[in-house]
Amino acid sequence: MQFLKTLFWVLIAVAAMLFAFNNWTDTEIALWNNMVWATKLPVPLFFAFLLGLVPTLLLHRTTRWSLKRKISTMERALSEVGSPAAPGPKSSAGAIPPSAAPIAVPPGVA
Repeated sequence: MQFLKTLFWVLIAVAAMLFAFNNWTDTEIALWNNMVWATKLPVPLFFAFLLGLVPTLLLHRTTRWSLKRKISTMERALSEVGSPAAPGPKSSAGAIPPSAAPIAVPPGVA
């Protein structure tokens, strides 16, 4: 599985490098107060990608951290309680417990 993960990231990196190489053109971006940012095209695209990735990644990591804390707290509480009691004797197979028996049977149903 680690091989596939590494292969995936290598393919993504190669695709990004090919994109950057094929789009290496001068670009001017108008900022505020007549300021102009002269750069190559892949640079602002990379910053736009990071602008979308970083907040989402932070949200994912904090949610995962919070859930791991909750799970470890529940596991600790469960281990303090101890193992559950052994189940009672089993009833015969196919028997319907009294609470599951129907109260009324509609007409025409045997």
